[in-house]
Amino acid sequence: MATTATPETRTEKDALGALEVPADVLYGASTQRAVDNFPSFRPVPDAILRAYVLLKRAAAEANNEIGWLEDERARLIAAACDRLEAGLPGDGGLGRHFPVDVFQTGSGTSTNNNFNEVIANLVCRDRTGEIGGSKDKAYIAAGGVHPNDHVNLGQSSNDTFPTAIHVAAVQAIARGLLPELGRLAAALEAKADAFRTIVKSGRTHLMDATPIGMGQVFGGYARQARLGEDRLRRALDVLAELPIGGTAVGTGIETHERFGALVAAKLADATGCDFREAADHCEAQHAKDAVVEASGHLRTLAVSLTKIANDIRWMGSGPRCGLGELRLPEIQPGSSIMPGKVNPVICESVVMACCQVLGNDRAIEAGGLGGIGSILDLNVAMPMMAANLLDSIDLLEQSCRVFREKLIEGLEAHADHCEDLAKRSSAVCTGLKNIIGYEAAGELAVEALESKRNVVDVAVERITAEWLAERKVSLSDSDRARVLDEAGLRDLLDPKNMIAPSR
Repeated sequence: MATTATPETRTEKDALGALEVPADVLYGASTQRAVDNFPSFRPVPDAILRAYVLLKRAAAEANNEIGWLEDERARLIAAACDRLEAGLPGDGGLGRHFPVDVFQTGSGTSTNNNFNEVIANLVCRDRTGEIGGSKDKAYIAAGGVHPNDHVNLGQSSNDTFPTAIHVAAVQAIARGLLPELGRLAAALEAKADAFRTIVKSGRTHLMDATPIGMGQVFGGYARQARLGEDRLRRALDVLAELPIGGTAVGTGIETHERFGALVAAKLADATGCDFREAADHCEAQHAKDAVVEASGHLRTLAVSLTKIANDIRWMGSGPRCGLGELRLPEIQPGSSIMPGKVNPVICESVVMACCQVLGNDRAIEAGGLGGIGSILDLNVAMPMMAANLLDSIDLLEQSCRVFREKLIEGLEAHADHCEDLAKRSSAVCTGLKNIIGYEAAGELAVEALESKRNVVDVAVERITAEWLAERKVSLSDSDRARVLDEAGLRDLLDPKNMIAPSR
């Protein structure tokens, strides 16, 4: 359909014909069609945009080094990328010029075209004072930069978009999530040390179990976090392989054989991350297993955090009618109707964020499936997978930070209450099992429960030579002397002596 330019618009052309775009934006017809076609108002994440800036600069530099792109054009493209990296403050920021939706063409073609057009139009405006002439033949002949022939030289949406995913995710994990998780692990280790002398009742199946040290519990949490760091490093390793250089279907058509390795090296230099060219470009482009695997590691971390957060809110339940073993920092009122109530809101926040990570992972899994996203020689669910992967990384980073700052660092233990509960647990009778046997020890536990006394007092009262003989308990001389002596018996049943048994 014919279009007419107005003072507010200009005419741009693509393979489908002419189209009016806002006069002052830097994108062109291909981007405008995406804006018209995909209006869910969920823009491609900023991290992908930043990765694309790095990628387009590296591509121009690689093509120049290969000899495919003249020095001046490479310089102009790099300068435009520098402007984009600065955020285009004089142009109203990046958002106006990169409006393409997440739910676009599954290869991310609209975003790649968006970058090609913006970079070319930035160069055109700087050279001519006008936007929109980047495809003019006379302008190109005079040294101008064409969006496809120069900015996109040796590239395809099919290898640039997945490369941008990897670059964005690696930076987000390496610079944000991994350090924040390390700080959380250190905070948990500090609590494990601070709580090392506190003994509490263990609980299995939500029922009383043998005693355990509060420091041991928090040591376990710290280990979960440290193992999470290891998993994130594995995610970094699989994401470090970049699809760039495979172009349309992984064969590398229309690019130089050195291009992929050169771009990967330049991205590594620019970011400090260990990027490398994919070992097999067909694998790297036809499937998105690296993204699925990375998301799986994020999912595992989310599951770990839910375990830690949920345990802490259980141990902090009360303050009068719950377990009451921990005192959580009081950061806000918990009820609009119950005065004085304070809730474990940080634990709840972390758990909810982790639930979203699990949902994101399921979407990424679906996007990687054959017949849904991965179809023959290309994955066509990449923008959605990218958005969910980056959302998960951000959610986990912020959850680790808030969990540490708002809860873990201010967490306190009620040592006396913990010890009292441990002594009241009928499970302390386990300290006698290897001496007087399972059945006799169980008899003491049942009587303690029925009489509402602790096992120690019942054992001191019941265990006599006659009681042992009636139950045909055979003991060594040393064991007999120990259980018939009140001090020795109390020592056997002291919870503090049960949390680090000899081996």
